[in-house]
Amino acid sequence: MKKFLFMVTLALLAGTAKAQFQAGKAYLGASLTGLDMHYNGQNGFNIGLEAKAGLLFTDNWMMLGSISLNHNGSEAVADHLAATAGLRYYIVQNGLFLGLNGKYVHAEHNYNDVMPGAELGYAFFVNRSVTIEPAVYYDHSFKNSDYSTVGLKIGIGIYLFDD
Repeated sequence: MKKFLFMVTLALLAGTAKAQFQAGKAYLGASLTGLDMHYNGQNGFNIGLEAKAGLLFTDNWMMLGSISLNHNGSEAVADHLAATAGLRYYIVQNGLFLGLNGKYVHAEHNYNDVMPGAELGYAFFVNRSVTIEPAVYYDHSFKNSDYSTVGLKIGIGIYLFDD
């Protein structure tokens, strides 16, 4: 009986996720990054908050923009503000996605950097429109390789519907 209920639940989840990534849907999200869940050459206590907005301009493709604020306890690395623009592609209809982006970073002491990045994540649907989105990411710094970062972020997304 447990196996049957599990299979029915999986079928329902797959059915509801399938319609989520259609053109014209809007997206709002927020992520928590840092908490020492990343690595770069200038390590210290880290916490970051990110707000995102996006639009599925065609099936499975989303334009995404975000702003983020990161605090770093290291004296070598200043707190910074970043603006990001990118694309997200939903590889399969169950929520697996790949993102590519470009980030402009501004930090104290006149440090500015443009950082291309990539992320691989999963949009796990809690209900019809709310997701929990863990992702692994990489941001590359051309200015100073010590600021290139590999990390994990946990986010919440809301897919807005017209109906």
